[in-house]
Amino acid sequence: MDHLHSWLLTQVAAHAHRLVAEGMGAVGARGYHYRLLSSLIEEGPASQAALGRRTNIHLSDLVGALNELEDGGFITRNTDISDRRRNVITVTPKGRDRADELAERAKTVQDDLLGPLSQEERDILAGLLRRLLDHHAPAAAHRPGRRGDAAGS
Repeated sequence: MDHLHSWLLTQVAAHAHRLVAEGMGAVGARGYHYRLLSSLIEEGPASQAALGRRTNIHLSDLVGALNELEDGGFITRNTDISDRRRNVITVTPKGRDRADELAERAKTVQDDLLGPLSQEERDILAGLLRRLLDHHAPAAAHRPGRRGDAAGS
């Protein structure tokens, strides 16, 4: 089966997922935490729904991750003054520090995962994977039951 690209991608993805879970878990975090904090820092405060779309995290996973981040003091939820039915999620100063810590963890995970590749090979691999993702993303967005994965850090 190692001649099937899909099988190889699945095996590497499973390994990446495990590395992310272990790396982030060592500091009491999950990959979702890094994705959410990074999005809030890079793109600004957002409603829960918008944040889910930006990070491609399924609502059922998003709520739990946001609860964990709020419990840790890394984000705040405030009622949107223009629409009291929704909350606006904002990163706190403590959340910015946490994002820096998780960025270091993510770099370590990436280096572990891609250890046998040179920087040039890593760049080529990233470009190829991005092309595949861009090609399949429109179809995946319309699939029922679509869920984001924690290995996206």
